Amino acid sequence: MKDFISKQQIALKEAKETRYWLRLLIETEMIEPEKITKLLDECEQLMKILAKSIVTSKQKLKH
Repeated sequence: MKDFISKQQIALKEAKETRYWLRLLIETEMIEPEKITKLLDECEQLMKILAKSIVTSKQKLKH
C-alpha cells in the first residue's frame, strides 16, 4: 500500500507540473487559450482525483 501511495504522489506531482506548463503556454501566448482550456480542466480534475485517492489510501493504511 505504501508503494501505491508513493506512485499516486508522484502522479500528482507530475500533474501539477503539467498544469504549470499549460498555464505558462497561456501566459506567454504561445498557444491560443481556447486550445488549452480543455486540457487544463482535465489536468485539474485528475489532480483532484489523485489527491482524494491519496487521502483515502492513507486512511486505509492507518486501519
